[in-house]
Amino acid sequence: MTKVIEQAILDFYTYPPVGADDWRYTFETAQVRALEMQMLSPATLLDMANAENFAQAADLLSATEYALPQTSRNFAEMENILLARRSAVRELFAEMIIDKPIVELFKARNDFANLRLAVRRTLTEKPLGTDYSDDGNFPPEQFEQVFAEEDYELFPDYMAEAVGQAVLAYYQNKDIRRIDYAIDRLQAEYNLKIARRLKSIFLLGLFRIQLDLTNIRTMLRLKFTESEQRNVLLEGGFIELERFRHGLDIGYETLGPLFFVTPYHRVVETGANYLMSDKSFLRAEQQCAEFLTGFLKSTIQITAGPQPIIAYLLMKENEIRTVRLILTAKKNNLATQLILDRMG
Repeated sequence: MTKVIEQAILDFYTYPPVGADDWRYTFETAQVRALEMQMLSPATLLDMANAENFAQAADLLSATEYALPQTSRNFAEMENILLARRSAVRELFAEMIIDKPIVELFKARNDFANLRLAVRRTLTEKPLGTDYSDDGNFPPEQFEQVFAEEDYELFPDYMAEAVGQAVLAYYQNKDIRRIDYAIDRLQAEYNLKIARRLKSIFLLGLFRIQLDLTNIRTMLRLKFTESEQRNVLLEGGFIELERFRHGLDIGYETLGPLFFVTPYHRVVETGANYLMSDKSFLRAEQQCAEFLTGFLKSTIQITAGPQPIIAYLLMKENEIRTVRLILTAKKNNLATQLILDRMG
């Protein structure tokens, strides 16, 4: 008989605590509150999703920072605008955060993303290319020298370790997916290590939630593809890995009850039911994004501190992704209902 999984011991009901105020950030927090009021409303995004075509959806952005110029109203120009807005919000974040190790931590996201692409191309003997993000700590224009000379000591320690682990993982059976798994694991360990070093309750809670949500997505994908892999789940989240492994061995209809004692009951149940009925991960992705946004919005209780600034960065990045998602769907004439299912 399958072993019954005990309830995870959590000291919160829905979201973990966000930490205490830090009065050094009084001005920056007030600035962020004003910027939050300028973000796109749910009604605007809904109107975009319901628009008949790309042009009408883009027109709804005419009074916002995403407005297309009258002389060039095409998707390529919109993509340039979205990339510019993303770079701008990241630059603003770097200016507003007083504790520079936090800035380095969030820039490292782009280092790991660049590394995934560069290592995959190198090991599969493809051109290294130049389409990397410039928002990381390590300049991507130096990638060619590093990989040509295999001098990984030029990288920061966390990147050098990630390259080493990714190469070893790939050559076990030359499965390209193992590159991503290895780098994902190193990134998760790095995030948790820095959060603990900074003694940040908020960052630790944020990264552990992200790990749980990643494991939920992974569990559903492994189930859907009937994969036998069990070693790709990431450690460090709030939920014990045995619960996810048990979820791989039961039916979709019992996944919800399995996670009933966790904060992720609705995320899992809604995502699993939609996957079972529509063979799609849209609702799982939507539920994961909604849960994370809920946690970020809980920083409203902070009067002053880095927490609201970090939350604004992540919510603004999510807004940019949502705008891109809607406009891409409209450009490709996807059904409105699919867009709405992804948006929730």
